[in-house]
Amino acid sequence: MERVRTKYGLEIVTYFPDRQAVETLLRQKGLYSFRESIDNRKECCRIRKVEPLGRALGPLNAWVTGLRREQSVTRTDVPKVAEDADHPPMVKINPIADWSEQQVKDYIALHKVPVNPLHAKNYPSIGCAPCTRPIEPGEDIRAGRWWWENPEHKECGLHRRP
Repeated sequence: MERVRTKYGLEIVTYFPDRQAVETLLRQKGLYSFRESIDNRKECCRIRKVEPLGRALGPLNAWVTGLRREQSVTRTDVPKVAEDADHPPMVKINPIADWSEQQVKDYIALHKVPVNPLHAKNYPSIGCAPCTRPIEPGEDIRAGRWWWENPEHKECGLHRRP
């Protein structure tokens, strides 16, 4: 985040999950309840990711994501621009939806875009620490996310299928 702030001269506003909601979840269900069921995992994602994003998007009319169709079976039909069903009438813009992984790498190299150093350690898809692991050679790029679940369930709630 600091490298992005410095390179582009941006003010980056950060949002955090509601402390009380996290504490209540951990007290009631334990530290790793998200591995017990998809519903528990989505509850954790809702508290830690979806709700803070909702607050961040509140005053906006549109937002831009890095979703790409080839990333997973849950993203094959991602449109470039559409109304965000979770935040109507907000527009969700996915400018690199049709890019390949190689196109992303080429763009990063050409424009010297700062990237998370975990990418160089076999983390092509990065989420929360306990829900993300490095991938093994030959694995799908999202295999390190929620590796205990089937691919069709590997979304946190930030990006639901249209």
